[in-house]
Amino acid sequence: MRNDPTGRALQLLSLLQTQRFWQAGELAARLEVTGRTVRRDVERLRELGYAVDTTTGKYGGYRLASGSHLPPLVLDDEEAVAIAVGLRYAAVAAIDGIEETSVRALSKIEALLPHRLRRRVSALHTSVTSTRRREDGDLVDPETLTVLAAACRDSEHVRFDYRRDDDGGSGRRVEPHELVTSGHRWYLVAWDRDRDDWRTFRVDRVRDPRPVATHFDPREIPGGAAAFVAAALGPALRRQDATLTIHADYADLAAVLRWIDHTPVAAGPHSCTVRIHGEDLGRLAMSVARIALCAPVDVVEPGTLASAVAQLSHNLAGRTS
Repeated sequence: MRNDPTGRALQLLSLLQTQRFWQAGELAARLEVTGRTVRRDVERLRELGYAVDTTTGKYGGYRLASGSHLPPLVLDDEEAVAIAVGLRYAAVAAIDGIEETSVRALSKIEALLPHRLRRRVSALHTSVTSTRRREDGDLVDPETLTVLAAACRDSEHVRFDYRRDDDGGSGRRVEPHELVTSGHRWYLVAWDRDRDDWRTFRVDRVRDPRPVATHFDPREIPGGAAAFVAAALGPALRRQDATLTIHADYADLAAVLRWIDHTPVAAGPHSCTVRIHGEDLGRLAMSVARIALCAPVDVVEPGTLASAVAQLSHNLAGRTS
């Protein structure tokens, strides 16, 4: 490695990408070279587009800084697998527009993976099934998520318009503290300045978030952000179940069931029984309607869902007759 400039530069880059500050002597010892050689290798990285900050003096050293463009990354095996798996499941995330971007990035990374790593990624993908649903109204604007995340990081006040459950709206002025994911949704935990209290906001209902260039002193979230969101949602997190008989082969329903939180119960040659799960009766009814577009379906239980589906069918028939 000492006599291989390319290999040595890659090892140096891998060390710098840990984002820690390295004293020049530490790097020289790790690479088993002189301080002068380290300086030459740092210059080589700069020529390739990597921004490396330098501090001088007795305890001087180097740190990889953010540059004007994204240079190539050096990943070890575990990091490459983690990124590939993460991109696969980002394709079903409830963030608007991220699916196509994730697929493009995944195709680039998988094309470069060695065969042994590609097999590991494939094994993980085929062994894990996602039950995450995505409804159009639940999609999160990635720009909104980015603005709120930056405001949480910088302790910066934010204004936004918020749509409530009753379809009403109101302007909010908050101190954003933390983003929390629960199921397929994102929530913002923030101190509401106008109500002088903590509030939980569904990020998909936030519109036009605007940092106001003033900062606040962070507060302590009661019980922590995750526990606060769970307590705030309360019954909304309690899952409702229903049993359906679908008159089709289970294997032929993969395209529709992938978007529905469900558990297979029994499968025959021409029909199958599944348990579907949802947050309320309305979402269960919409899941039944989605399945019915592909195959005939009967609601076994509960009776309340059967009645809701019958009412939905009646109302639709009245509108289309």
